[in-house]
Amino acid sequence: MTIIWIIILVYMLGMIGIGFYAKTKIKDSSDYHLAGRRLGPVMLAGTLAATEIGGGSSVGVASKAYGEWGLSAGWYVVSAGIAIILVSFIAPYMRRALATTVPEVIGRRYGKSSQLIASILSLIASSALTAVQITATASIVHVLTGFDVKWAIIISGAVVVFYTFLGGMWSVTLTDFVQFFIIVIGFAIAVPFAFSNAGGVEHVMNQLPKEQLGFTKIGWTTIIGFIVLYFMTFSTGQEAVQRYYSARDEKTAIWGSVMCGVLMSLYAFIPAVLGLIGLATFPNIDENSALATVSTELLPPAIAGILLSGVISATLSSASGNLLAVASVYIKDVHSSIFKKELKDEAELTASRWIVIITGMGAIGISLFSQQIIPLLVFAFTIRSTGPFAAYLLGLLVDKVTKNAGLLSIIIGTAIGIIWEYLENPYGIMAVIVGSVASLITFLIVNKIELKRGVPIAPSPYVDK
Repeated sequence: MTIIWIIILVYMLGMIGIGFYAKTKIKDSSDYHLAGRRLGPVMLAGTLAATEIGGGSSVGVASKAYGEWGLSAGWYVVSAGIAIILVSFIAPYMRRALATTVPEVIGRRYGKSSQLIASILSLIASSALTAVQITATASIVHVLTGFDVKWAIIISGAVVVFYTFLGGMWSVTLTDFVQFFIIVIGFAIAVPFAFSNAGGVEHVMNQLPKEQLGFTKIGWTTIIGFIVLYFMTFSTGQEAVQRYYSARDEKTAIWGSVMCGVLMSLYAFIPAVLGLIGLATFPNIDENSALATVSTELLPPAIAGILLSGVISATLSSASGNLLAVASVYIKDVHSSIFKKELKDEAELTASRWIVIITGMGAIGISLFSQQIIPLLVFAFTIRSTGPFAAYLLGLLVDKVTKNAGLLSIIIGTAIGIIWEYLENPYGIMAVIVGSVASLITFLIVNKIELKRGVPIAPSPYVDK
């Protein structure tokens, strides 16, 4: 355990050092929120992948493989990889917008009311997603140290707030790039060692219920639902879209997205396999502790240290991206609506850092109250995506749209998505699908009626004429 802790400490100090370095590159709020729009394709792919391969795609997948989903938990990440490849088709339009936030684009086309509603949804979702990553980090800290879970949450939350406060998007991007490749290599090396120390592949398989090895146990409806959910959340979620906005140019946005999708798909089933090894070897532990327990009990200390360092840093980095998303949306979309006054650049940078602190404290509170991982992820994705989905994408891609089409689609899509989630997804259809379809249908109907009536269209700075 001492070796593991030394490796983790050295690794984390290195990441904090990168954060201090990134702080020196921040000259204005654009650097803090968008890394100066200078990310190349490899850097973009790394930061996109590291953002999504956080708590849900590592600790969460391992826990679901240990629990109800078995091997098929890997589809959670494959679905994300497929979805982000699909996003590459609209990525150049995102970059062309030269925006900072999703609500900013919505506001330009549909007005202040639509912008404010989309902003509130984004703030709620990003805060919840921050809490998820704090929970995932705390579950590992709890196993390693024996700290009470609540104290582990408080410590993990405090670290991520400091980390984000320092360097903004530059800090997140540089650390993401390192973290993604370390976590993938660490997981890949871990599997053969874990199998060997658990008694071999055959022994592990014999200890598992047969249904846990079902490749599609999760069900095709759920798999397709996750693809739709992730396509929506990658194309409308602030922490993902903000990275496309940070790309050097439109081609970079496309190829960075494609590379990210391929890398995620290759990684997908590794944490699921480790979760199954955990179930076969330690059948009576808490499922959220499966990955950390396998790492500390079945892996050589050096490999365990590298793996857990990567997981801890990746989850903290995902939390950092979500904290930054909250700060960006508040500064760009909410502050001026409340105070009727734009901030100057220096004041904007200071306010952004204060928002990071306040949001971090709220996320710690959410994590203390609810220690779910994937269920809270799905809730957050549903909240932020179902309503704004049609308005945001069609606002980027279509010339003739009306303000009411955007506003009503956001309201109705969100309402139906929340109601469907509350009813616990009747007929096995995910709320995100029902809500997005309702949003799209509402948009198309209202837009067609208003165009026929001669209602003025919302000007578009995005669509090629």
